[in-house]
Amino acid sequence: MKVCFVGMDNLPVLAEEFNAHGIGGEQVQQTLLAKALARRGFEVSMVVYDYGQPDQAEWDGITTHRSFRQAAGLPLLRFVYPRWVKTWDALRKADADVYYLSCAGMHLGLVSLFCSRYHRKLIFRVAHDSDCTPDALLIKYWRDKKLYEYGLRHAHRILVQTQRQHAAMLANYRRGSTVARMLVQSSEKPVERTVDVLWVNNVRQFKRPDLLLALARRMPDLRFRMIGGEQPGSESLYASIAADAARIQNLDFLGRVPYHQMAQHYAGARVFVNTSDSEGFPNSYLQAWIHGTPAVAFFDPDDVIRRERLGHAAGSMDEMEQRVRELVSDHSQWRQCSERCRDFMDRHYAEQDVIAPYLQGIQEVCHG
Repeated sequence: MKVCFVGMDNLPVLAEEFNAHGIGGEQVQQTLLAKALARRGFEVSMVVYDYGQPDQAEWDGITTHRSFRQAAGLPLLRFVYPRWVKTWDALRKADADVYYLSCAGMHLGLVSLFCSRYHRKLIFRVAHDSDCTPDALLIKYWRDKKLYEYGLRHAHRILVQTQRQHAAMLANYRRGSTVARMLVQSSEKPVERTVDVLWVNNVRQFKRPDLLLALARRMPDLRFRMIGGEQPGSESLYASIAADAARIQNLDFLGRVPYHQMAQHYAGARVFVNTSDSEGFPNSYLQAWIHGTPAVAFFDPDDVIRRERLGHAAGSMDEMEQRVRELVSDHSQWRQCSERCRDFMDRHYAEQDVIAPYLQGIQEVCHG
């Protein structure tokens, strides 16, 4: 069976030689799933941006189909050419039975129209809580919102990350969905934990990077590390955060770090902090926990941090400061929490268990 992942930003995760380009958690998820399916005998391909790579180049058994350069084309006209035209060209080359897409955006509509025209199947996976709420969509243009909603109505299967997303998708779009957990790369060998607090996220306003700076100022005796890349539309915020971070002596601001180098940072931190106003189910949580690094966060998907005691779900900056300090200073508490994180990942995130609903979804949309 042929499965094509439509993930324009996936190549920097799949191919290490392109890792200078920015990515997010969903690009990691698509690539890990694509590799897992390839190992199980599926014929797997990806539609990706044109980074200058040869068309139909292959990595890890996955064939990539080049679409267009992200900045190519003239304003207004580029929606049709190269974006629509080149995307459909790449979809045709893939010639898949099932097309898999995640993240709300106009591409869901374009791929849905393609699948309707050529009688192919479409699976969509929610990547953020806002994907399930019309008023909160992280989509700029009305046209693109309508294309997303069209694609959502016509997708053959919808996967979500949490029960909260399942309920919101049903309430807001009247679409049923299946909760599917996320894959995670296996942990690296242990290293010395030389960083007290680690923050990893793309630098966007709703990720609240300013709160990490405030936390570092509150705790000058702890060593902080901040990792996050510049995002289109958030250039001024990134510049401001980088400049402010440079003035905080106990904070190392590394900017963008390639995905292939991230494991050592999760393994080398005592506590992982997330300051976001909203998320989906952060891939960074799983990467922290598989390395035995507890999380202290404002956002707690389906109450998993609190329920499984994988760190602390904070309700305020004061509480976040308190909980971070407790974990850093109390070695016994930290060790017990670290062990719970590893045990939780062993029990719930083995690849053969996580991949089951994806395999079932592919089989059911193809064979009914």
